[in-house]
Amino acid sequence: MSARDDILVSIRENRPQVTRPLPDVPLFDARQPASLLSAFKENLERMGGLFLDPPTTGDVLAPVREKIRDAKVVCSTVPEIAGNRDISGVSEPQDLADVDFAIVRASFGVAETGSVLLSDADLRINAVAYLAQHLIVLLDPTDIVVNLHHAYRRPEFRNGHYAAFHTGPSATADIEGVLIHGAQGVRSLSVLPVARAGSESIH
Repeated sequence: MSARDDILVSIRENRPQVTRPLPDVPLFDARQPASLLSAFKENLERMGGLFLDPPTTGDVLAPVREKIRDAKVVCSTVPEIAGNRDISGVSEPQDLADVDFAIVRASFGVAETGSVLLSDADLRINAVAYLAQHLIVLLDPTDIVVNLHHAYRRPEFRNGHYAAFHTGPSATADIEGVLIHGAQGVRSLSVLPVARAGSESIH
């Protein structure tokens, strides 16, 4: 047994044998915004993201179709929009390096931060959310929670193998404070509020 093992065994044997209940963590949701969707939009745009206002009539997905109209490679993981790169046929993550637009659906959004949570079930291949030039996210407005305290109670953190919050596009700033988007990941992140199939949307 190594010295490291001896130390760890000693710590385990001599730690205080007490049982205390975990503290109650408040949800900090006493003052909720009048509209979670409006708060989400405001904070998304503050973080450099783009909010796509759906048309009041006609094709609700028209803003997405307009964005991808001239794109060479579109990879979609949602049934609402068809791409020309079938993610089920991608064998290696690096095969997604030439994707212009990736279209995914978020598990949920967070009004407090303008973030969307993307899980392995949403992305199918996690790298698609980082290697694509532009990321378009479909978000059901009924799937917006008020803050991160509510977000961390969602089952996606326990049931999936991967989950990450995305808050606007990739960005970095140098010592002079010059902000550059798309430095390590997507150059733009757009969110379209659109209900899931069989779900009723809110405004």
